[in-house]
Amino acid sequence: MKLTSRSGRHAGGVELQMTSMIDVVFLLLIFFMTTSSFVRSERELDPAVKVQSTSSGSSQNTLEPAIVEIVAVGSDFQYQLGGRQLATAAELTQVLRQLDNKLDGAFVRVPDEAPFSMAAAAIQACKDAKFAAVSYIPMEASR
Repeated sequence: MKLTSRSGRHAGGVELQMTSMIDVVFLLLIFFMTTSSFVRSERELDPAVKVQSTSSGSSQNTLEPAIVEIVAVGSDFQYQLGGRQLATAAELTQVLRQLDNKLDGAFVRVPDEAPFSMAAAAIQACKDAKFAAVSYIPMEASR
């Protein structure tokens, strides 16, 4: 009876085929590079509403697009439209419906620290008020 240790049978050592491993890694790299989608950041997207710079005397339409901002008031946030501060989205929708410049579109400016629900409600209020286009504009955090 021949008794040998397991390590004695593999005295030649284990040899890995690196060429096939490199091929597999290279193919996976190409696969993930070609199937990934490159999406631009929200800050780099073009707004739906374009503001044209014209001379003040030649413009027939003196109305400007509606700019809805979400501002911090103490520890809470409120909607601001022009000089008016509004507490609820229903109030904002009601004020936006009274504006005449629906074709000029609306901008919603939101700071990073504002709750997402308020930003979504402001955009929905502009849509409910029948604005032609609504653009979301993220604001940098004030430091």
